[in-house]
Amino acid sequence: MTITEGYLENPIFGIVSEQAQRLGVRAFVIGGYVRDCFLGRQSNDIDIVVEGSGTELAEAVGKRVRSKVSVFRNFGTAMLRYRGDEIEFVGARKESYRRESRNPIVENGSLEDDQMRRDFTINAMAFSLQKDSYGELVDPFGGIRDLAAGIIRTPLDPDTTYSDDPLRMFRAIRFATKLSTPEMNFTIVPESVESIRRMGDRISILSKERIADELNKMMATPRPSMAFRLLDDTRLLERILPEISGLKGVESIDGRGHKENFSHTLAVLDNVSASDGDEPRLWLRWAALLHDIGKPASKRFDAQSGWTFHGHELIGARMVPKIFTRLSLPLDERMKYVQKLVKLHLRPIALVDDGVTDSAVRRLLFDAGDDVDDLMTLCDADVTSKNPAKVARIRNNFDLVRRKLAEVEEKDRIRNFKNPISGEYLMELYGIPPCREIGILKEYVKESILDGVIGNNFDEADAIVRRKAAEMGLKAGRD
Repeated sequence: MTITEGYLENPIFGIVSEQAQRLGVRAFVIGGYVRDCFLGRQSNDIDIVVEGSGTELAEAVGKRVRSKVSVFRNFGTAMLRYRGDEIEFVGARKESYRRESRNPIVENGSLEDDQMRRDFTINAMAFSLQKDSYGELVDPFGGIRDLAAGIIRTPLDPDTTYSDDPLRMFRAIRFATKLSTPEMNFTIVPESVESIRRMGDRISILSKERIADELNKMMATPRPSMAFRLLDDTRLLERILPEISGLKGVESIDGRGHKENFSHTLAVLDNVSASDGDEPRLWLRWAALLHDIGKPASKRFDAQSGWTFHGHELIGARMVPKIFTRLSLPLDERMKYVQKLVKLHLRPIALVDDGVTDSAVRRLLFDAGDDVDDLMTLCDADVTSKNPAKVARIRNNFDLVRRKLAEVEEKDRIRNFKNPISGEYLMELYGIPPCREIGILKEYVKESILDGVIGNNFDEADAIVRRKAAEMGLKAGRD
């Protein structure tokens, strides 16, 4: 099979072919670019495998197109950019592994050796760039057949492939999720699923960062729930995110059961993903995944009210930093953002249940800040009832909350609240150093604004803080 139209017409391939012939080496396009050709997907990442020195060919091509070549000698690769494409060159190689190490023993090899070490058949296909076979598909493992059937299969025995590099277990799940479309789901072949279940303990040799990177790529797919169901089916989920596995199952007492929280969580995750535009909101998706992780610890049965999960949002928020630490996810503002949304995700619906008062809305705006819109997106996504009337009622309530949020924000400017009374002002006014009284007065002003006792402005705040200070026995040193 030969393919050129629309893909190998890219002039870089002719240049690589010409320079490879001049150097007396054979070069092939391999991997994801080839796969994406047959899927009709645009790709700007091009991998070239060379039977010979990949670095030498990269430097020759770079000189020809006047592009800087970056050489990564530790990995035996070189990379250049040309007309928006990123082209990486590597010498064909074969690898062998010691069981206790992720680092392979690498030797020079042929194209066939290189294809054998690839993770999946659909990623092992190559196009020839030789003049006499230009565009010819080299596919010793039937990758084109597996691609047409929507199958994720390893070129070698799966135990060997996954033992050599356990990250491939996660990559299998990621590719099945990423490549699936409404028209066709990709599946991992049964023998490969069984192998992942058997080889699961091998992920212990992987760095947390590599696992987290794969999880983030799964999160960024259009339907991330598929990835987490596969992680669960292959028993990897309980190893890396037992908090999500712990949501599975329904307990019944006296014939009364609760919501199946694992399925609900994945539905919320997909709902959030569906609300994204072209750019996935990764950390909002993490908040959706983790929003109910406090439910197992808070689950209680009451004979009158049935199953309750009181306080699960607070328990879940406390769990977020531990999960991010364990997975080597960032512990900066991104973690705090996820923690905040987990903590606040019940507040908007509670507003409706308790009555949408200005005071309650001000407090929500104060606590959520600039993330209030994302919080409302998460709350919308959290509505997964199969009862259309209930869904319509809740969505109408959320519309009411949104209108009230807009009204109060326009009037009181609470979203980015800054206390009109500073500690420096109070210290100068009363001639006192930093002390407990300063904190009490500032908190009193803040609560007065949030309760609607005064407006969010200096004059009203100054008047009320002076009255409070007088009650506390403080006397202004200046006026």
